Amino acid sequence: MDQALNERQQAVLDWVGQGCPDGVWPDSTYKTSGQALQNRGLIKITKRRGHWSAHLTEKGRQHLTDRGIRPVEQSTRPPERPARKPAPPRPRAVPKARTNYADQLLEELAANDGCLIKPIESDPHSVNWASRVNAARKSGKIPHTQELHGYRTHRGYEIKLVDIPAWHLAELTPLPVPARLTKPHAVVAALQKQPQPLGLTKPLQGRALRIIQTLIAATTAQGHKASLGTTQGAPPPHRHRKAPPHFSITAHGESVGFLVLQEQDRNEHVPTDKELADAKKH
Repeated sequence: MDQALNERQQAVLDWVGQGCPDGVWPDSTYKTSGQALQNRGLIKITKRRGHWSAHLTEKGRQHLTDRGIRPVEQSTRPPERPARKPAPPRPRAVPKARTNYADQLLEELAANDGCLIKPIESDPHSVNWASRVNAARKSGKIPHTQELHGYRTHRGYEIKLVDIPAWHLAELTPLPVPARLTKPHAVVAALQKQPQPLGLTKPLQGRALRIIQTLIAATTAQGHKASLGTTQGAPPPHRHRKAPPHFSITAHGESVGFLVLQEQDRNEHVPTDKELADAKKH
């Protein structure tokens, strides 16, 4: 084996080796582990007219034989269809089926080095992997130092559990913003001299410049550099997210641009009696 199977995958492989007897799984959650076993070349899954069936490959049969288990003759019928149950070679405990999709997904990720590629199927009974990923995110079982990603690729639906960069987890100390702007940095002084600093309305200009002064003072104290950007005033509304920065801060050879934008408060219009009467009339 290239990689050891987890407990659930081993239980499903043993079950397939018994001929897929009925009554073992209360639902269809075994199909998730079955897909992982097929990806490893241990079983072959067949889907016909909404029915699911599986049989061992030569590699899977050898794996059971190495564990001292003698596989029975394979059955090609789906487990949902009533049929005669083949007698197991020896008594064994019925594996406990888990129905928690978040646990199943995280267990499978742990067994595959944090990366899975699932086939994207159009079958109405196929697994919605995007929904499974969202459920795992909301389960509270993902370590706070990791995050779960899921997205479509040319290879299928790719699921990854990755470590969050340490700097994302750093606890930042709040910076107090002064009530008055005194001894402004050269960049802040240059912004002040513009006809309409940052393109903001007057009630907001002072606070915005004091926030910029606080940010630049804290970063320059750590040896970083600040420089004036090329944008003067406010960029056109349709270019808000693509305009050049008002100023930049360079740290460790990387330059980060800052663009200051003013949001607009929107109030719902309540029509007057006259407007309602005019609308009804015309």
